[in-house]
Amino acid sequence: MVDEERWLLTRSERGNPDTRLDEISGSPDPVAWSSGNRVHAHVDGTAYLAALHRVVEATGPGDLVWFTDWMGDADLRLTGEPGSEVVEVLGRAEQRGVEVRGLVWRSHADQVGFFAANNRHLGEQLGRRGAEVSLDMRVRPGGSHHQKFVVVRHADDPERDVAFVGGIDLARNRRDDHHHLGDPQGRVLVEEYGERGPWHDVQLELRGPVVRDVETTFRERWEDPTPLTRAPWRRLADTLRRVETDPSPLPPQRPAPPEAGEVTVQLLRTYPALAPNRGYAFARRGERSVARGYSKAIGQADELVYIEDQFFWSHNTEHNLPWRRRSDQNEPRGNDVVAALEQQLAARQGLRVVIVVPRHPDKTGVNRAAQRLARRRALQRLHDIAPGRVAAYSLENREGTPVYVHAKVCVVDDTWATTGSDNFNRRSWTHDSELTAAVLDPTHARGLRLRLAAEHLGRLPEDPDVLDQGTMADCKSGEGMFEQFALHAGRLDAWHLSGRVGERPAGHLRRLPLQRIPLVLRPLARLLLATVHDPDGRPKDLRDAHAY
Repeated sequence: MVDEERWLLTRSERGNPDTRLDEISGSPDPVAWSSGNRVHAHVDGTAYLAALHRVVEATGPGDLVWFTDWMGDADLRLTGEPGSEVVEVLGRAEQRGVEVRGLVWRSHADQVGFFAANNRHLGEQLGRRGAEVSLDMRVRPGGSHHQKFVVVRHADDPERDVAFVGGIDLARNRRDDHHHLGDPQGRVLVEEYGERGPWHDVQLELRGPVVRDVETTFRERWEDPTPLTRAPWRRLADTLRRVETDPSPLPPQRPAPPEAGEVTVQLLRTYPALAPNRGYAFARRGERSVARGYSKAIGQADELVYIEDQFFWSHNTEHNLPWRRRSDQNEPRGNDVVAALEQQLAARQGLRVVIVVPRHPDKTGVNRAAQRLARRRALQRLHDIAPGRVAAYSLENREGTPVYVHAKVCVVDDTWATTGSDNFNRRSWTHDSELTAAVLDPTHARGLRLRLAAEHLGRLPEDPDVLDQGTMADCKSGEGMFEQFALHAGRLDAWHLSGRVGERPAGHLRRLPLQRIPLVLRPLARLLLATVHDPDGRPKDLRDAHAY
């Protein structure tokens, strides 16, 4: 048995007395997690979107399908077939008598590289089908609603209730598989990834009492009394377009579904601290349980911390701003994103850390320089404190095209494993809304780690769901996986250096180079990091205390 209080946050450790997420009706001693669940990881978008399609198509009158999205495309085909478009699948469900509701981030303007039109069109097209979709801009300046989840509840059969939580939006580019040839409906990221950038991601399928917890997260946002937007120009545009800005009441919440397995799951979230008169009713000072949950679990690590992430940045950027006095540069780093790993690497000499990230940021120019600077700083700190025990990799497909790693996964000692929307940076841990599922179950944690390792090492069978873990015997231990990743990446790197002579070595792993940033770009890159790419959403007292 795994000690839940050793690995998971207690109610007080969550640090948000306003939420009802941890309330369990009738329990004399409510806890901040749920037990009796079943968990399945869908690796890569093709697997997840097909599962979502099956679930939604099987709904009927009185059922609920509620979702959140950071980015949405109405024409995304969930299975690749005509008629499986998001708007068609959800529209048909609404016409069958299913209650379809969505919370979609309103998005910053298209002119600055975002997708306000796409998100608006998704909401408008579903609205014409009878669904109710709110464009939600209740964020800090420059912030976003980054949660990506779907919850489905059945009126007549709660055993079928299910929630999907992870990093996959209902958007083009996401429907890729383990071959990583890209989504046929893909779009260009940056030139290095080609016309339809290969995409690696993970989404969890959750069944059991935790489904009610995911539903509660949706309810708290939907029922928050703050206006969806305060900007006068957006309110005027909504009026002209006849966009619904007053969400209708939700039906009463049903009891939690019955137990479906033996797995314990804790939902971790990020909400920023908004202005005093605009704070979320369910998180008046925000919530930083993602940061607190990761810090607590990493503090238990002895053997291996395995991370897949879109970003991996230290948030200790404010100490390097161009206007800071030199005497300020030596201020303590505090409890930042990298500090928990630094501390544990120093305390546990047998601990190893493996990190898989995109080879290239999906930005260009000085914005790319800013992200590379942040990533280099974070990785260099870990290499300095534990030389030979930290390794960072990127992925490429068989054609040599880099794979964009969008997964947000962390596995600690094959015991605690997260999959969610949050990244390893200060923005995700303090500033944007995020949701991740922390699963406390050795079978799931080990299975997820080995499944991901098999994909990256090129050992997956044609049907990834029937992976024989015996083929991964040399990766069963953290040390073994560390060595195998290094071996395979070394072979592939050497093949490239040789001019690609001979047969291509197996696998997708490449060593991640720590690229230097030109001196002339560093001052502006640091400024962009602190203000745009990695802002701080904590209350002032916590910022001053270097705490979450």
